[in-house]
Amino acid sequence: MDAYKDKKIVAIGGGHGLGRILAALKGIGSNATGIVTTTDNGGSTGRIRHCQGGIAWGDTRNCINQLITEPSVESTMFEYRFKGAGELDGHNLGNLMLTALDNLSVRPMQAIQLIRTMLSVQVNIVPMSEYPSDLKALAVDGDWVHGETSVDEMEQQLLRLELEPQVPATDEAILAIKQADCIVLGPGSFLTSIMPPLLLPEIGRAIRNNHKAKVIFIENLSSESGPAGRMSIKQRLEWCERACRGRKIDVVIVDSSHSANDPGWFFFKADLASPNREWRHDRDKLKHAIIAQLESPVYQNNLTMAANNNNLSVYKTEKEKA
Repeated sequence: MDAYKDKKIVAIGGGHGLGRILAALKGIGSNATGIVTTTDNGGSTGRIRHCQGGIAWGDTRNCINQLITEPSVESTMFEYRFKGAGELDGHNLGNLMLTALDNLSVRPMQAIQLIRTMLSVQVNIVPMSEYPSDLKALAVDGDWVHGETSVDEMEQQLLRLELEPQVPATDEAILAIKQADCIVLGPGSFLTSIMPPLLLPEIGRAIRNNHKAKVIFIENLSSESGPAGRMSIKQRLEWCERACRGRKIDVVIVDSSHSANDPGWFFFKADLASPNREWRHDRDKLKHAIIAQLESPVYQNNLTMAANNNNLSVYKTEKEKA
């Protein structure tokens, strides 16, 4: 079980899902890196972007919140949300702090490092880019839908997802992917959390070119609403692989209740739900599921195995006949 602490794990996504993964992996400290989506245009984050410009800080703040281990005055401030009337209503102080530190720093990465130091967060947090960009989607009727919140609310199926403008990935994100022993995609909102970093060409190429890393996709416990909820798991996996320049996803981790039946991928089935919130992944269960992938060899056809006595099992659908 301790062997995983020497592994470098990169998780890609945003908001609650990525924060959950990083909280599960915080035992490996700086060997864990979260590459965070920066395209949010809703809520407090969207209002700040409208007034101040810059990247979206909400997903980064959410991840840091879930990594705070010791309550303090600083952590209470970082998590505080204003209430009442006026311009401050609904704003999260953590978003404002990150925006202020960004304005005072040479680059956004420095703002994150200052907050991590202040809150004693060991896990690396890296924005997908340090330049502002927004999500846009092409609907089947040929119309473009602009902005993350609008994409989530689309009633039509979408044909393509892009960033506007196209911005460079952070050097730290690319280096972390190159050095990774394991790359985790999800859980979280597929189109607005998982896909945006993969739309950066450098990130897709870095994942494709890291031949030693095991690439894992973690399925949500409950279905999404909107266009992502109308996509099958096969479609979502194909979108990820296309963005990663054809790099095959090695393992798909799903809850034991999931009906894994697509012959194109290996499915690892486990009890993943939190005891008191069935729609939320349990941190320890997530950790054990990921460790099982790091410790296991390449799966063989029709393999079924118990893992680590943690009520985990691997289910492999037939991929090919010998």
